[in-house]
Amino acid sequence: MKASFVSNMSLQNAMRLTVSKAQKEMTQLQEETVTGRHADVGATLGAKTARTLDLHRDLQRMESLKSTNALTTQRLSASQEALGQMSEAGNNALGVLVALSGITSADQLSLAQKNLGNALSTFTAAANTSFSGEYLFAGINSDVTPFKDYFQETPPSDAKLAFDAAFLGHFGFTQTDPAVSGINSADMQSFIDGLETSFMDDTYWQTNWSNASDENMQSRISAAETVQSSTNTNARGMRHMALGLVLGQELLALGLTDQTRKTVSDAAINYMGQAISGVDGERSKLGISESRVTQANTSLNAQITILSNSIKDMEGIDTYEAATRVTTLESQLSLAYTLTSRIQNLSLLNYL
Repeated sequence: MKASFVSNMSLQNAMRLTVSKAQKEMTQLQEETVTGRHADVGATLGAKTARTLDLHRDLQRMESLKSTNALTTQRLSASQEALGQMSEAGNNALGVLVALSGITSADQLSLAQKNLGNALSTFTAAANTSFSGEYLFAGINSDVTPFKDYFQETPPSDAKLAFDAAFLGHFGFTQTDPAVSGINSADMQSFIDGLETSFMDDTYWQTNWSNASDENMQSRISAAETVQSSTNTNARGMRHMALGLVLGQELLALGLTDQTRKTVSDAAINYMGQAISGVDGERSKLGISESRVTQANTSLNAQITILSNSIKDMEGIDTYEAATRVTTLESQLSLAYTLTSRIQNLSLLNYL
């Protein structure tokens, strides 16, 4: 008679492999339950993986455009706010100039001069508005203060020096000279016309008033569309604003004759009207840009939805089924641990 050895080792190894496989599967299922997609997309989809990668790349590009569009919207909003302040300053100055018609009182003229100076300061502050560390109205020179302060004292601003030089060159005396009372209307109109020509000249303007670039900032809002996201202080409306305010601030309170003062007042009113119209025109342009950004975002949202659904269809799983499978595996593992424990306790020594 031959004796055979009976061992439970094979049973233990088989159970150990079952437990290991179940643990690995449960880890994957738990990950899939949380993410809602296959744990190993490449292994599951095979050759279709390249398609999902393309979809993910397109989705990231759309989401990136939406993020930059949010910044563009904020930039446009800040620009609109600053332009609104300019327009308001222009309207206030226009009101002062219109109310000044026929007034000869030195006190009232001095008060009007102060109000026009305040309007010029408000305009300057608005023109130098910055957003996220960049000046809005500097064009592509966004790191440079676009508009020079006319009232700078140390040293005197280039714009002030240029105006004083133009006055002296045309009349032969300064604004403080009593001879200003002898300036006739025609001579004053000639001076104003020459000053307008200078303000509209790019070299004069950029030398004395503006550091901005003529090229405006452009922002990409979709794969094939860009918009103007700001304006610059070289725009004609802003030049007329500065011209009208400087004329009123510098000349109306001088000892001019009534007719000559009326010539100055009429010219300043005309320039302020052109300035307000020009600034509001820039606001309209940026308003169109805001509308285009809104439309672009609507289109991007639709594309993002389509791409997200396509990716979900390819990579997504049934989370309910995965959760059910996890529960089943937990039960199987619990049973496997119990059986393993009992098999390990099988020994003849326990029965001898």
